[in-house]
Amino acid sequence: MNKNDSRIRRSRQTRIKIAELNTHRLSIFRSNSHISAQLYSACGTQVLASASTMEKELRATITNGGNSLAAKEIGKLIAERAIKAGVSEVAFDRSGFRYHGRVKALAEAAREAGLKF
Repeated sequence: MNKNDSRIRRSRQTRIKIAELNTHRLSIFRSNSHISAQLYSACGTQVLASASTMEKELRATITNGGNSLAAKEIGKLIAERAIKAGVSEVAFDRSGFRYHGRVKALAEAAREAGLKF
């Protein structure tokens, strides 16, 4: 089992537990050069809001999409878009990534901007 397979296995376990809660899910994806976040509905079939460092507006302001400063911006942006969509309480799905560095920065910025998880 390689590193990515282990991450996918961990993410599967997390998503099963979040599905039992029947709540909105804030899912993230982290690559070497970018980070993105999506807010899914409680049933998991609809994307209610999304934010990514690959968006044209953000690329003009963010010099490097793969650092913690970019993750903080994405956290603030996804929280604003979630509140605009009428969602204030979510379950945080870190997609098997360790709660450290960019993942932690995104989560803390989203909490500060008004999301509860």
